[in-house]
Parts: sequence; C-alpha cells; structure tokens
Amino acid sequence: MKNLKINNRFTAELPTDPELTNEVRQVKNTLFSFVNPTKPSNPKLVHASEEVAELVGISKDEIRSEEFLNTFSGKEIYPETQPFAMCYAGHQFGNWAGQLGDGRAINLTEVENNNQFYTLQLKGAGKTPYSRTADGLAVLRSSIREYLCAEAMHYLGVPTTRSLSLILSGDQVLRDVLYNGNPAYEKGAIVARVAPSFIRFGSFEMLTARNELKNLKQFVEFTIKHYFPEITGEPKEQYIQFFQKVADTTREMIVHWQRVGFVHGVMNTDNMSIHGITIDYGPYGWLENYDPNWTPNTTDSQNRRYRFGNQPSVAQWNLFQLANALYPLVNEAAPLEKILDSFMNNFEKDYKAMFLSKLGLFTSSETDDKIIKGLEEILQLSETDMTIFFRNLSQVKKEDSVEEAFRKIEFAFYLPEEIKEQILDAWQKWLSVYLKRLNSEILSDEERVIKMNAINPKYVLRNYMAQLAIDAADKEDYFLVDEFFQLLKNPYDEQPESEKWFAKRPDWARTNVGCSMLSCSS
Repeated sequence: MKNLKINNRFTAELPTDPELTNEVRQVKNTLFSFVNPTKPSNPKLVHASEEVAELVGISKDEIRSEEFLNTFSGKEIYPETQPFAMCYAGHQFGNWAGQLGDGRAINLTEVENNNQFYTLQLKGAGKTPYSRTADGLAVLRSSIREYLCAEAMHYLGVPTTRSLSLILSGDQVLRDVLYNGNPAYEKGAIVARVAPSFIRFGSFEMLTARNELKNLKQFVEFTIKHYFPEITGEPKEQYIQFFQKVADTTREMIVHWQRVGFVHGVMNTDNMSIHGITIDYGPYGWLENYDPNWTPNTTDSQNRRYRFGNQPSVAQWNLFQLANALYPLVNEAAPLEKILDSFMNNFEKDYKAMFLSKLGLFTSSETDDKIIKGLEEILQLSETDMTIFFRNLSQVKKEDSVEEAFRKIEFAFYLPEEIKEQILDAWQKWLSVYLKRLNSEILSDEERVIKMNAINPKYVLRNYMAQLAIDAADKEDYFLVDEFFQLLKNPYDEQPESEKWFAKRPDWARTNVGCSMLSCSS
C-alpha cells in the first residue's frame, strides 16, 4: 500500500492523553488516547470494497496483499502511524451517560487522497481505555450487518460512513445476543470503516460537561479549520455557522432515512456525526411494513424513543444538546435557538417535497397535504410493505381506473385477505384522489416512472436478507455477502436476475432473532 498518504492532523494538533496504559479509566483534558489494536490470531479477508479502497488510495491488487490483511485486521501497525481511540461523552436514551469514547473502535490513521481527507478506523479491534466493562471486540454477525449496510446506504444516496473491508479475526468472542443471560461464543471479526472524521456531538458535550473550555475552543476551531473551511468571519460567528451546518446536514440525513425506510435504532448523541453522515450501525432495521412506531432495538422496545416516526424529533433533541455544548463559546442563546427552532419547520418542508417526489408529484397543489396524510394513515390499516408499495406505485398510469391502480399496488399487502370493506374503501378513495392529482402533472407517465424509480429503491438490505448472509457466513459460505454487496450497489435498477429479493419479509422472519428486533450487541 505504497500510495497511502498519511496526514495525522487529529493526533498532531489536539491534546494527547499522556498515559499510554490500556486500562479502562476516566480520561481528562484530552481528545484521544494512543492504543494499539488487539492482534488477531489468524485473520482472513472475507470481503473488501474496491471502490472504497480506491477512494483512500489503495489499488485493487493491494487489497489481496498480506500487508492489507495485516493492517486492516490490526495485526500490524502501518508505518508512520500511531492508532488512537477518541474520548467523548453523550446522552444515551435521553440520559446523560458521562464519558463513553471509542469502546470498540480504534482509528488507524488519517490519509489524504485526491485532495480529500479520510480517517481509517477499525471496529471490533480490541479493548481501549473507553471500553468500560466490554472487550472491545466484535462478532461476525454484527460486522456483516455494518459492512453491508454502510455501502448499501451510500448507493441509496444516504450520507454515511463507508466500509473498506470485513475480516475474520480467527478468535472466538463471547456475546449475549438477546441480553437474556445466555451468552455464547461467536466468530470474531473486524470492519474497516472510512469517514471524513469520526467526530461526534458527544465529543463537544464531554468538554463542556467537564468545563474544559480551552480544549473546547481549540477543538471547535480545529474542526472548522479542517472540515468546514468554507466557514469564515469572527470566531463567534464561525461557531454559529458551524452549528448551522451541522443542523442542516443532520436534517438532510434524516430526510433520506425517512425516504428509504431506515431506522437507526440507537440515536444517542455519541452516535451522531458532525458531518451529517449515518454512523454506528448497531441495532438498525429497515421498515418493512409501514409502521412509524417500529424500533429495531430491543433496549428501546418499551419507550420506543428511537422509533421510525420519532427520528426527526430525536435529531432536533440531539442538536439541542450540541447547542448546549457550544453555548460557552457563543455565550448567547438567541442565535442557537433560532437554528433549533427552524429545524423542524425546514424538515417538514423537505419531508413534504421528498414524500411528493416518492408519489411522482413534482408540482404543488392544495390537495398535497391531504394526499400525504391520507396515505400515511392508510398504509397502517393493514401491514403494507413500504419499499414494494412505493416502487410499484410508479406503474400506475394517468388513465388507469381505481381498480387498475389498486391491482398494481396490492402485491405490497402482507395480508391481502384483510383488504376488504372499510380498508378497501379507504384505498379506493385515496387512489381516486391520487389519480386525479396525477393527471394534473405535466410529466408523461414514462418520464414520471424514471423519476420515481430514481427515488424509490427496488432493493434494500432487508433484515432477513442480512440474516441469511450471516447464517451462511457462519458456515464459511460468503456467497450471499458478495451477492448482496453487488445487488445493493444498484438499488434503483430493475436487476431482473435478482427479482427474488424484491419480496416481502417471509413469515419465518417476522419474529426471528436478527430479522425483527436486535440488541445493541448486534
């Protein structure tokens, strides 16, 4: 990997933890601690992304090298680098959790390629000073889910971290998948992740909570200088602009989540990136039947704080915590409050435009709000597959009758026998209004199909699909890992040879572990 251009700005310019022992402890007056990955006993490459490798300056041939395997499994330290774990805090499920930090993530280095900077990070590479009571390792199960989902999200057009490689460690890791007192050994694995940086809302929360205001100022200015160079002006104005940028990109990310039916499952402030990218794929899930109250996280099953329909509100709440962290630098509440107050209004405008585009409606009408609200309600009357419904809706033509339009979307119903009487009547009424609205559009049916199919994916990483890949990989069969990786690189294309994956969740997956809800160890 001779072309890797190392540029360790984070560790060169920010306060360092002077203690080098890898003991779990409270780490103060610093942003990171140097720590080496735990050496795996027998690493084996399962899969790697050639596109992401090229992004950071690694060739296709180098992916198959022993140096690549050793570097991205944590077995060897790349020359002129010093791995580190970041120190940050956060709110978890709405409660202040204090110091958290990279408990099972280790940043290898920062690299520069084509005038862009990337941080290379290993997830599951072993214990750090922030591992609390855990071992810092990860299992193949959760690693496959992260590896595939990050790349799937990228190709869906959702801002996200990227996946470089998935490597088996050769070691066994003890995990209690359901937190029910029945731990078992599973195969260990490491995912190499790539992002502009892994700076989180909680990074700033920690410094303010500890009253480390000198470090807070230095860190905010470091972040603006390197990641938001377009921000200029007096320092106070820069801090406000920085908060505005984070609010804007966060809002855009959430709109994309709602567009494709993605549920993060654990939107703690330590899992929120200042770049507005999806980060930390733990107990995530894809909305299969349209249910705004669904959460994939077993830990969240009672309060459902992180349910699909609540993601915009949680994002605003998390931004409020970031505003509190930045307040000592701004020393004025009004400009921060203005940004927070406008967040939901801006989100609702963006959401409406996004939802109308999913419906193939690209001009405005006074009936739009009624059409959106009506559909959101009717989708919940009987289990309806979100992805299939919106994809098949593009097949409806302007001249269709209500009955013809209904036949084109009925494949999305999980229980077609329920679609009768009041439910059938509700669908017929909505389709009648929709067809009338469709006929007011200037675009032809052919033009509209192209636009709708570029917004409504045909293929997403359904929970049962990920579980099938995991089950096969446990038997050292990685065919499905690669098949899904390739399939999800073109999620908006028809791909007729892969039509079997354009299907509703099978009955066996309704309540199966890994297919419905997951724990934070997932």
